[in-house]
Amino acid sequence: MDLNLIKQRLESLNKQSTNTKKGGSSLFWKPSVGKQVVRVVPNKYNKQIPFTEMLFYYGIGPRVMASPQNWGEKDPIQEFTKQLRQSGDKENWRLAKKLDAKTRIFAPVIVRGQEDEGVKLWQFGKEVYQDFLNMASDDEIGDFTDIVNGRDIKLTTVGPEVTGTPYNKTSVGPSLKTTPLSSDENVVKSLLENQPNPIEVFKRFTFEEVKAGLQEFLSPDGEEGDISSEPAVPFDGEKKNYSLDTNKGKAKVDQFDDLFKDDKEEKNDLPF
Repeated sequence: MDLNLIKQRLESLNKQSTNTKKGGSSLFWKPSVGKQVVRVVPNKYNKQIPFTEMLFYYGIGPRVMASPQNWGEKDPIQEFTKQLRQSGDKENWRLAKKLDAKTRIFAPVIVRGQEDEGVKLWQFGKEVYQDFLNMASDDEIGDFTDIVNGRDIKLTTVGPEVTGTPYNKTSVGPSLKTTPLSSDENVVKSLLENQPNPIEVFKRFTFEEVKAGLQEFLSPDGEEGDISSEPAVPFDGEKKNYSLDTNKGKAKVDQFDDLFKDDKEEKNDLPF
């Protein structure tokens, strides 16, 4: 694990002002209320840092959508929020903030006592991520993913009756003793080799699919989809046809399509 890169990510995270909130299949794991111990495994797909950052939209369209930005592609919602902010309108700015993609972080972990289940992906938000980066930046803790002298991670999770929200809250901390990932060399090799890749787990939505989800969200006559792992995008105001002043007088569909006219013109050159 590259500790310099860890420190850079910590510095970058500290400068961010946006908030993220929490959000399975057999590939995923999430802590239950109480105490648990996990071990973060060196990331097969990124030798420098064990964490994978991804962007998601919740409550826009029929389901959770991974942003095309995760694959280096253009994102119609990002383009739309950029134009909302450039309009100078306060209400547009508020909507843009609500529509911003949420950062989720994935770490490959094994759960102590359940090692035979292999490596799982643990998904968490900014607060837990920052705790991990702080640990990695602490010279007295160091590389907790080291397969010989790393550290298990102790988790304490409290439920809604403590948090006062509909969600659990997890705190993390390093074990005092350093321990190997496993005493069995073959198990170590298996854990390092057999890992799910977050970027390959999620559906790769096309530009048009994401655009359609946004259009559905903005439509006052449309119905919001059911989101199982994240609350719908909160918006404390009446939904209406959002448009920039330059588009006044045009039909709703024309206004919406005009926001992406550059993408239409470049369609043959884009990877979607």
